[in-house]
Amino acid sequence: MRNLMILAAVLVGLGTYMAQMAEKMSPAPASASASPAQTVAQASSGRSLDIPRDARGHFQTDGHIDGQRVNFMVDTGASLVALNEKSAARFGLRPSRSDYNATVTTANGTIKAARTRLAKIELGGLVVRDVDALVLPDEALSENLLGLSFLSKLKRFEYANGKMVLEQ
Repeated sequence: MRNLMILAAVLVGLGTYMAQMAEKMSPAPASASASPAQTVAQASSGRSLDIPRDARGHFQTDGHIDGQRVNFMVDTGASLVALNEKSAARFGLRPSRSDYNATVTTANGTIKAARTRLAKIELGGLVVRDVDALVLPDEALSENLLGLSFLSKLKRFEYANGKMVLEQ
């Protein structure tokens, strides 16, 4: 399990690095203050969600867990969905201190996290069930990460034309 958590941390770092590289390779958005709209489309084989890069070069999107709105940063380098305590508490997930038994290595060092499974994450018409996740202390995770435990349950996800494309 320790090796899995180390691998997860390495993948998070790699995802962040790749997002920064994508930002350098693509032209900057015309207006950094404007918030580009996400596009939800019905593809011939299923639903598709296009998420544009924000001014930092990240892919931010709103989703829902148990009917509560949660903001995510798409992180293809993160093995699992990662939530901070404040966000998790909004939909009733409040791990006890003894639940924080998973060791996670982040850019800010090693931290303890609580494992959980989310019944359903909804994202712009896409619905994924039974998603493995971690809850991290607020000071260790400022943004919720939409990692591979969600993304790998989709038909496809890719970076194309300056957007992250998710298809179910």
